[in-house]
Amino acid sequence: MKKPNVSADAAGNVIILSEKNPSQYGHIRVTQVRPVFEENGWVKVKAVSALVPGSIEDLKSLSWIKGQELDGKIIVKEQLTPFNTKEPNRDIKVAGKTGIICVKDGQPIFRKTFYVPNVDAQDTLIEHTNIEDIRAAFIAMEEKEKSQKLDE
Repeated sequence: MKKPNVSADAAGNVIILSEKNPSQYGHIRVTQVRPVFEENGWVKVKAVSALVPGSIEDLKSLSWIKGQELDGKIIVKEQLTPFNTKEPNRDIKVAGKTGIICVKDGQPIFRKTFYVPNVDAQDTLIEHTNIEDIRAAFIAMEEKEKSQKLDE
């Protein structure tokens, strides 16, 4: 597993200022290529990223620079309550390109990534219970793609 890396924007800025309150708050993006174990047991090695939010003063005190390797890892956390009560739909888990919201017993699953300094931290995943709806949507997408290729 590769270590997390500090990212920068196109202008080279590590600290990205908040749109709502740029004089006080911001975030730093951290990325990592790591195995992600899905709730169905499948493993996928993929790039994941997380935002480390904080006050501008606290983010500056980290002294992180572009490309810096960090100890720790990026974890995936899923839960049945919104992470953000002001914008509850912000982190809803959606099944790929289908647009189908993943649910457990009718409740939407919320998914978010976090950078944590503990390399032994584990993902917290919730198995969705609407697999039939998701499969049907994927099948419909595949049939539509096949049909479009035949029309070309």
